[in-house]
Amino acid sequence: MSGEKTILLIGLDPQVVDYERWPMLTPEKILGGLETDRRSLEGEGYRVALCLIDRGETAEQTVRAALAETPVDAVLIGAGVRKDDALFLLFERLINLLHAEAPGAKICFNTQPSDTAEAVRRWL
Repeated sequence: MSGEKTILLIGLDPQVVDYERWPMLTPEKILGGLETDRRSLEGEGYRVALCLIDRGETAEQTVRAALAETPVDAVLIGAGVRKDDALFLLFERLINLLHAEAPGAKICFNTQPSDTAEAVRRWL
């Protein structure tokens, strides 16, 4: 049991995903994966907040607003942000934002949607 810890899941809004780069994905698969992650984590006793961001225009403001809304114990940044070289600078800005705005939060990375809960459990 998590002791009611709060997790913030950050991922690209399906409307801004580069589907030419990720042809195996669809908006439905992305949203379905996020909802599966949420249900899995909630089933383990965590509180979960989803934070869908754009490709950089307002991403930092969106994450900052999510962090201001509720304190978090861990933040997971999805592969859509981490593994796309075109989003490297956004990823770097988000890490620094998290370091400044949520210094006590653990940072988690999954390798695929199906191991999100495992990534969280490694740190909480």
